Amino acid sequence: MMLLSACNPPFNWREIHANDTPFTVLMPAKADSFSQNVQLLDVNLSMTMTATEVGQLSFAVGSAKLADASQASKVLAAMQNGMIQNIHGQITKAAIVKGGVMTVQGRTNNGDVNMAARFITHGNWVYQLIIIGPEKKMTPEIIDTFMDSFVAN
Repeated sequence: MMLLSACNPPFNWREIHANDTPFTVLMPAKADSFSQNVQLLDVNLSMTMTATEVGQLSFAVGSAKLADASQASKVLAAMQNGMIQNIHGQITKAAIVKGGVMTVQGRTNNGDVNMAARFITHGNWVYQLIIIGPEKKMTPEIIDTFMDSFVAN
């Protein structure tokens, strides 16, 4: 038993309420948030990232409010393409799984990584939920706990 607990990172799931963004989500550790201006295609946005890392896995929720909700689909597509490019990834054959979660395999400077991602719109808000890390660390239970807990308010 002691050996197993030494191999598994401590996931201390807690509900995160974003300060300026209407969502809640479970994260496995205390999260930090920061905002920055980004341009996705021809749309300038202030994007807030709320993120944490546990046991070689990075968890993040990116959120941005659109001035025009009709831009949501193109902004989400740009978010998706940007995340895939960030990990030099390829969408796997079984790209979309439970709840609209996409799985992607890629390679960073730190080696091979997997990404589970979900891209959501709610009113004028767009969201990206991301887990990035080694495939062997990214279990279905971890993915489901994070992805299924997200609620846009």
